Amino acid sequence: MALLGEAGERMTPDLRQAYHGSVRKKWLVLTLLLVLLLVVLLFSFDAGTVSVGLEELIRGLTGQEPLDEMKGYILREVRFPRIAMALLTGVALAAAGVIMQAILRNPLASPFTLGVSSGASFGAALAIVLGTSLFGLEQAVHSARWLIALNSFLFGSIAVMLVYGIAKLKKGSTTVLLLAGVAMGHLFSSGVSALKYFSNNEALKDLVVWLMGGFWGADWEVIRWLAPGLLLSLVVLMCFAWDLNVLGMGEEVAGTAGVHVRRTRFVTLLTVTIIASAATAFTGVIGFIGLVAPHIARMLIGVDHRFLIPAASLCGAIMLLAADTFARTILSPVEIPVGIVTSVIGVPFFIYLLIKKRRDHWN
Repeated sequence: MALLGEAGERMTPDLRQAYHGSVRKKWLVLTLLLVLLLVVLLFSFDAGTVSVGLEELIRGLTGQEPLDEMKGYILREVRFPRIAMALLTGVALAAAGVIMQAILRNPLASPFTLGVSSGASFGAALAIVLGTSLFGLEQAVHSARWLIALNSFLFGSIAVMLVYGIAKLKKGSTTVLLLAGVAMGHLFSSGVSALKYFSNNEALKDLVVWLMGGFWGADWEVIRWLAPGLLLSLVVLMCFAWDLNVLGMGEEVAGTAGVHVRRTRFVTLLTVTIIASAATAFTGVIGFIGLVAPHIARMLIGVDHRFLIPAASLCGAIMLLAADTFARTILSPVEIPVGIVTSVIGVPFFIYLLIKKRRDHWN
């Protein structure tokens, strides 16, 4: 034991140096991701049917030279809210994906694995097709858009809570969580199909467009509602970063190390359910961001959740903002639903994961 102690003391400076070197590299990656996000952001401000040059934009924002009235309105009321909404949604879906993969210890998990997507779709379909809610929300909500969003959020949350409740009967088994999520997804998808069948042409069109995903309805009112909740949720997730690191070594090891496994799983799952459901409620179904962004971040920065959560959030924001900019400019003035673009990107990556999946800590 004494020999081991002496060896440990001799190794400590080297280990400390290696650790600090690793941390510096991670901070460098985060900095580079921030720079890349800024570049994509500046390009998104300029790109569109009405082009606003970067120099002109900076002069207008700093008050050196007033922007053209039409350009000012487009930037202030259309483009800026849409960009902000894309950033918030990308962060929400990517952060949720990281946590889902950590909790389920499955690299193919995403925010929609446990039924968020199907539940939210059913809630939106209920509001669009029937103009109603199972909770009497139509009595308190006078805007159809807010009724759709509230319905979507509630049913997305309910789907995950049902899945978690079923899994809890089997002591929180991750296998049961996944299987219950698949079952719940099919149940709510059947409900959406039934509502499609009974809907009229106009309602069916609106529902199909919502299911494709997009940021057409983005405005400052929605952003003021989403941004504080997302920021608070990220703070909560970061508080559990160390616990998630230990949980990656297995539930038994985590329990022995003092991690309250059930509490960690419940709190983090509840948090990501809220942010994923809230984002989906206003944007429709946007797939694969929650699957792809965490894997890209993991390849860049490793598996330490103290850095992985912010890195994945930045990757998600970059990917979704770039996808939306492409979707609204490639056939301008016609816009492609951003959900189509993310699927085109995500499906090949998903297939790659299936083929190249390695035997690592996920197994």
